[in-house]
Amino acid sequence: MPGIENIKTICVCGAGTMGSGIAQVAAQAGFTVIQFDLNPVMLGKSSAVIDASLQTLAEKNKISEEEKNKTKERLLFTNKMDDCKADVIIEAIIENKEAKIELINQLASINSAKTIFATNTSSISVSEIAKATNVSSRVIGMHFFNPAPLMKLVEVVKTQHTDEVVVEAIIELAKKFGKVPVVCKDSPGFIVNRVARPYYLEAMKLFEKNLATIETIDAIMEATGFKMGPFKLMDLIGIDINYSVSNIVWEALEKPGRLKPSSIQKEKIEQGELGKKTGKGFYKY
Repeated sequence: MPGIENIKTICVCGAGTMGSGIAQVAAQAGFTVIQFDLNPVMLGKSSAVIDASLQTLAEKNKISEEEKNKTKERLLFTNKMDDCKADVIIEAIIENKEAKIELINQLASINSAKTIFATNTSSISVSEIAKATNVSSRVIGMHFFNPAPLMKLVEVVKTQHTDEVVVEAIIELAKKFGKVPVVCKDSPGFIVNRVARPYYLEAMKLFEKNLATIETIDAIMEATGFKMGPFKLMDLIGIDINYSVSNIVWEALEKPGRLKPSSIQKEKIEQGELGKKTGKGFYKY
């Protein structure tokens, strides 16, 4: 397995919001980064988003023009899987277990026997992903939070299959990224998403029972120290993603009533109101 000193190239699979953010973080940390997505349109959007983010950082004097340009030079955008050869591969594709397993197995067949495979899943069992691959000892969870360039926490999720050398390498990699890694065992929702479920669900119950408005609930939570109220946060994350996580955690814990997903979110998804990314969620953008 490669130690941190041998990790030079990182491939990020998936050019959505999380994938783009992770690719930017890795490139800023000095690594050669391959950003992969089958959809060329998504790659174009990812490149534009990263360029805009780096330009903002340069304008705020948080990075120099030279750092901005060097970061951009470290990035390769590709829709060819054969280009995805790296020391560490971080998958940030859709929250679908079978899709993640298939991708890891495909990439394992063209990569070194030392390549580490990290999944950015927010709620799918890393153990189930790992045991269905041909490289279970080299599969680990590396769960970033949105927006990845700003949020410091990374959950490092190890399974009973994960080699300890892999755990140590990913802890050190997260530190190189300027993040704060927290190691946790594989369990439904890991730590953050497990603890956060009542934050969202109770807020929606209050609204559903006409006990408070969306704006009031958000304002009160922000006044008590939370950076974002639950409804603003769901809009930022994506209502569809948040609802999916709620369902996965609820089902994995054998459907306790207190964690039952909200019908409000289901209705929003059916209406195509997914939050900031669609221009409307609980708020209009």
